[in-house]
Amino acid sequence: MDVKDSNGNLLKEGDSVVLIKSLPVKGGNVTLKKGLVIKNIHLTDDEKEVEVKVDKVRIVLKTEFLKKG
Repeated sequence: MDVKDSNGNLLKEGDSVVLIKSLPVKGGNVTLKKGLVIKNIHLTDDEKEVEVKVDKVRIVLKTEFLKKG
């Protein structure tokens, strides 16, 4: 399974990514800002999603909002 970012670059376990769009987090009063660098991503079973840790909370992000950093 190939996991690709919004630009078509191949992502792998442990890569760093950058948000290309500000995203509100459901269930919280937090918005992840555009340009936020997220380190050490974890690949999931879905090729369009990755699991990340932001502010000690694990969330799943769609790869269409990420670019390899």
